[in-house]
Amino acid sequence: MNAPVTTAPAGTARRILERPVDDAYRTHWADHLRQPRVAAEAPDASALVFRIGAEWLGVAAATVTSVAPLAPVHRVPHRGGAALLGVVNVGGRLVPAVSLGRLLGIDETRAEAVTGRHVFARLLVLDCAGQPCAIPVAELKGLVRYASAHLAAPAATINKGLERHLGGVLAHDSLLVGVLEPASLARHCAGLLR
Repeated sequence: MNAPVTTAPAGTARRILERPVDDAYRTHWADHLRQPRVAAEAPDASALVFRIGAEWLGVAAATVTSVAPLAPVHRVPHRGGAALLGVVNVGGRLVPAVSLGRLLGIDETRAEAVTGRHVFARLLVLDCAGQPCAIPVAELKGLVRYASAHLAAPAATINKGLERHLGGVLAHDSLLVGVLEPASLARHCAGLLR
């Protein structure tokens, strides 16, 4: 037979809450509550966060013109290049497709296993110095607002191809996101199209 569950009478609970407090405890909390609040820095930048292979990256939200479903890429004759994949139809318009993974030296086959949620590959259409470029990505996280003063320097062990395009590293939702420098990215993508 199960033992009956007993609860403390209301009087016992009241005595615990009304017990006397010593002076050291009062002094500690009075000092703590007297401290001025540290104002959090207001976000001054935003980035669209996405994943290529196992790397989480972010690109300035102002450079993203659209997000489209993944579509077949068609090779361009006599334009063989590691990063230039070809052209892709985005909303009835042919847009050059660039492999950001190849450009940055990221192994796109090495990806983390995703469980508990659906993941869809997408095309990010970026404005690269006035020229739209479609970049296939494995997954989108979404827009993130952050204070640019909180960007950390990249680790010394990071891939050198990726490091030269990074403006910094952002810690967000237990992820380390490499925030890409928009001018550097635009310059390299535009260079592929010449």
